[in-house]
Amino acid sequence: MSATADAAGAGPGTRTGAGAGTGSGAGSGTGSASGPGRSAGGAAKAPRRGARPPRRGSGWTPWLYLAPALVVLAALLAYPIYQLGLISLLEYTQAQVSGGEPTSFQGLANYAELFGDRRFWDVLLATVVFAAACVTGTMAVGCSLAVLLTRVRLVPRLVLMMAALGAWATPAITGSTVWVFLFDPDFGPVNKVLGLGDHSWTYGRYSAFALVFFEVVWCSFPFVMVTMYAGIRAIPSEVLEAASLDGASALRTWRSVMAPMLRPILIVVTIQSVIWDFKVFTQIYVMTDGGGIAGQNLVLNVYAYQEAFASSQYSLGSAIGVVMLLILLGVTLVYLRLLRRRGEDL
Repeated sequence: MSATADAAGAGPGTRTGAGAGTGSGAGSGTGSASGPGRSAGGAAKAPRRGARPPRRGSGWTPWLYLAPALVVLAALLAYPIYQLGLISLLEYTQAQVSGGEPTSFQGLANYAELFGDRRFWDVLLATVVFAAACVTGTMAVGCSLAVLLTRVRLVPRLVLMMAALGAWATPAITGSTVWVFLFDPDFGPVNKVLGLGDHSWTYGRYSAFALVFFEVVWCSFPFVMVTMYAGIRAIPSEVLEAASLDGASALRTWRSVMAPMLRPILIVVTIQSVIWDFKVFTQIYVMTDGGGIAGQNLVLNVYAYQEAFASSQYSLGSAIGVVMLLILLGVTLVYLRLLRRRGEDL
């Protein structure tokens, strides 16, 4: 009887315990089932106290992968830049090159002479304006043709691609010579078609710069076109179809849909174009015969060449080269910093 009473008395308690066990199964059951039976069920074991965290890779691993490229860059860039900066601080003319006079340290005297020359500032202004125009024209033509490539059929697309790649593959000196012939006042077909007689395109300052501008854009836009076309093809077709269904025009689709998605690619091609067009040399030297009449079409690269090799002022030419390097580095860093402030993902 006592056993039966005990069982009967324990009945409600047992049911309550069962209920509590059921209720706590979702909450406290996990903590109580940490034994071998729980691990057999497939859940991960709790980490033991004192266990070491997983070991991360060494901080030197990325540098080991970059080491070969850094060695090549140091050999091809670092040492020449060092020599350029060193010569810009010396008195280094033909007399020092031939050994007739000893080389002397001038400090910043070459830079003071350069910045005190009015002609340097005129050439710098012309270089900045010309480079800005070339970058704008190259980006406009390249991006427009990249969009056009996505809207034409296969055969026209192949023809346009082959023509653009042909312009891109043409050496700068060859392309410049061809353009000079096309606009030659005596034998050029352009003057004959336009009925301009013996008009000289390279005589006036602005017409000569315009001629060089068109040649630079002609040989530079294929890089922008091919790069942007590859980026556009990577955009999901559903996004472009949605914009088309919403009635967006081609210009609105580019400005509101494509350009934001292609911004990382735009950053790369813009910086490349700025560097290439700012230090243009071959087109100016060939098409304007060394900088135009009385140096009216000089840019910094041609100006540095004339000072270093035509006038044998190697130290002054090196100082111009250092100034160009610092300007390009400054423009690139400022551009990237502005993008970072706007929250762009670089």
